[in-house]
Amino acid sequence: MSEESIDFDELVLKHKDKVFNLCYRFLGDYEEANDCAQEAFVKAYRSLKDFRFESSVSTWIFRIAVNTCKNRLSSAQYRRSRYMVRLDEPKETDDGAQAVEIGGRSLSPSAELDRKEKGELIQEAISSLPEDQKSVVVLRDIEGLPYEEISEVTGYNLGTVKSKLARARQELREKLKGLI
Repeated sequence: MSEESIDFDELVLKHKDKVFNLCYRFLGDYEEANDCAQEAFVKAYRSLKDFRFESSVSTWIFRIAVNTCKNRLSSAQYRRSRYMVRLDEPKETDDGAQAVEIGGRSLSPSAELDRKEKGELIQEAISSLPEDQKSVVVLRDIEGLPYEEISEVTGYNLGTVKSKLARARQELREKLKGLI
């Protein structure tokens, strides 16, 4: 993408999965993450004309997504919704039948359940971290961003990124000790 123009459709296609994953790791909820990712892209679209190319486009969109997640986490409405129980209607197909998803399994049902439970424990532990530590863990260990880009996304200097990451990893080790 050049400085003259940014193809927004290309931007979304290229970054939608990573932005969604980032939001999911922050929020721990599929629907909230989907909403937050969409909100981040709307914000990016609205501020596209103000983008100054001082960082990469991916760094810019990640920064918008991180800030959107932080805003969502701090909102009173979000905190209240975390205590609500969702009783969604079963999804129906076009012919009115209830849809059932059946996927091929490479693991036995007990191994798949064990994997899922461990994943939930890890997600819960990550979600319980303070926001500053959570952001660096998600960006480095899950999204695989280099330290320099994490520094740009979060606004922390490089040494701060590394120290927050070290503290977060230590806290995760303590929380998950004996559980996985």
